[in-house]
Amino acid sequence: MTATETLVDALAVARLTRLLQHDEVWPVRELRERFERWAGDTRWADLASCEWCLSIWVAAGVAVARRRMPRLWPIVARVLVGSAVTGYVERLV
Repeated sequence: MTATETLVDALAVARLTRLLQHDEVWPVRELRERFERWAGDTRWADLASCEWCLSIWVAAGVAVARRRMPRLWPIVARVLVGSAVTGYVERLV
């Protein structure tokens, strides 16, 4: 992997983690709420509330996606990075 691919994947992980934990997009929010109800007060609930915890699993998924979908993943990753950078720039402006 090149340094650029590593950076793209890292930003994609950041965006996916944010999407899964905080964004209010309908299907993601509903899945998150179901998971939180299922997890209750267990350690599994940390997965939904701890960015560090969730990002490890998201990063593992990204690594698998890069390996299993070498033509599709870079396109998906660029879309996620574009979204992440836009969000970061918006916070600065």
